[in-house]
Amino acid sequence: MSEKWHRSSRSGSVGNCVEVASRAGMILIRDSKQPHGARLRVPPERWRRFLLVVGSERWRRP
Repeated sequence: MSEKWHRSSRSGSVGNCVEVASRAGMILIRDSKQPHGARLRVPPERWRRFLLVVGSERWRRP
C-alpha cells in the first residue's frame, strides 16, 4: 500500500523538509531528502499534541 505524503506549504521548493502520511491508524514521518529511509511512527493523538506545542507562543521568536 502506498501512502500519500504531505509536506508543509512553508517548505518552499528547496526540498529540505519533513513529510507526513497516515497508515493503519498511525502517523508516519520521514525526511523528504531520503524518502526510502527511516520513518517515525506515532499515534495520531501524540502528533496532534506535537503540533499544538510547535504552534504555541513559546516556540515563536521574539
